[in-house]
Amino acid sequence: MNQKPAATIGTIIFDLDGTLVDSVPDLAGALDTLMAEKGLDAIGTETARRLIGHGIPNLVRSALAERGVAWDEEGGKAAVQRFTEIYGARVSQETRPYAGVVPVLEKLLAEGWRMGVCTNKMERFARLIVDDLDLGRFFKIVAGPDTFKVGKPDPRHLTETARVAGGGQPIVYVGDSEVDIATGKAAGVPVIALTYGYTKTPLDGLGADRLIDSFAELPAALASILENAGSNGVSL
Repeated sequence: MNQKPAATIGTIIFDLDGTLVDSVPDLAGALDTLMAEKGLDAIGTETARRLIGHGIPNLVRSALAERGVAWDEEGGKAAVQRFTEIYGARVSQETRPYAGVVPVLEKLLAEGWRMGVCTNKMERFARLIVDDLDLGRFFKIVAGPDTFKVGKPDPRHLTETARVAGGGQPIVYVGDSEVDIATGKAAGVPVIALTYGYTKTPLDGLGADRLIDSFAELPAALASILENAGSNGVSL
């Protein structure tokens, strides 16, 4: 049953993979199936975790490069299409929310935050995951790079998602990678970065407003950002 939120107090936009859900098992499984079909060694979970974050075409290109396969447009397009078919058949088979995600989202919704998802995963796959894991009740919008025809780190992906989420100011972005931090900074909104995700670069020094180690720390990080903005007379 959907909760009735309190009066709106702002907007939180979340990345999906590595932030709300651990999707590596399904992505790695799909990559390994693709590699097997091509007679190549499996990619495996840990390597897949390192490659995630820039959308399916880049994921497939990077995985093939790991196996010494040179990219060409015709072969690459076919590989991306095949991966999309494989992954679409198992998109939420093993993907699960991280610990603390559901209770924290329930708390934020009850407090009056409007929330959305801004991910470089194609919208249809992101929606499948969100709906299959019963997270759709929390979000006004789930936006992939195909939703507004632009993907992260372009700030328009984030700002358009926030606009449709409809929560107004303040806007805060929550992610797990260098791409997320760059997107938030380009959009001029505070960024909270989770350290447990799929980043390819150490997050220290990348300019996130807060680094947190677990989703349960998110409410305190949000409160700190809002308090700091208020004490400085800043309108986010």
